[in-house]
Amino acid sequence: MPQFAANLSMLYNDVDFLDRFAAAAADGFTAVEYLFPYAYASEELAARLKAHGLRQVLFNAPPGNWEAGERGIACLPGREAEFREGLGQALAYAKALDCPRVHVMAGLVPAGHDAATVRATYVANLRHAAGEAAKLGVDLLIEPINGRDMPGFFLSRQDQAHALVAEIDAPNVKVQMDLYHAQIVEGDLAMKLRHYLPTGHVGHLQIAGVPERHEPDVGELNYSYLFRLLDELGYQGWIGCEYRPARGAAPHATSDGLGWLKPWL
Repeated sequence: MPQFAANLSMLYNDVDFLDRFAAAAADGFTAVEYLFPYAYASEELAARLKAHGLRQVLFNAPPGNWEAGERGIACLPGREAEFREGLGQALAYAKALDCPRVHVMAGLVPAGHDAATVRATYVANLRHAAGEAAKLGVDLLIEPINGRDMPGFFLSRQDQAHALVAEIDAPNVKVQMDLYHAQIVEGDLAMKLRHYLPTGHVGHLQIAGVPERHEPDVGELNYSYLFRLLDELGYQGWIGCEYRPARGAAPHATSDGLGWLKPWL
């Protein structure tokens, strides 16, 4: 039976962030993920998790200047010191929240640098980060993101991500396979799951309806089929619900749209 984690950056956005833990637990979720924890003290977040019987299963490392449009700095030459500082902050939160995995966003391909330099910077940063994360038993995840939602992102395809995992060659560097992004970029999801899950290199899955990124039962994908396939393939990890409720921030929009989840809880 699949295990689902509520993404608190996208779900329950009709209430304040710290109140989303209680809302997720009330709807039957036992785990949460979100983009970034750094606006809140780790002690406050840990207390919310404990109070509502939730596990923290994923968050992102610092992405650079998010408000200015940066989407990670791991591939950016000249930002290595900032990357390492942000990694230290992320690992401190991972330890405090007992979170076993951190997503390291690659970043947008920078102008003025050749592709080989950008790739070499990314690989070197991830190798260093993997060594530091391994000391805490933390997995680092890399995620291909579609170019429609995030033009210019360094990673966009599953084969690209898996080739990088092989090149980095650290057992705690894995792929965050978001089926929403994968469908937009390349499709053929069932065969991709059959191909990649047995490698052991997929550390986390995420879902959303395609193309609008609403509830999984809205759009072109048959998630019931894919969930059954995950059971057949023996996937034991978490599935992050990283979608925007179709009713937006209307009161109870997330809860009212969880009909798709009921059979799987």
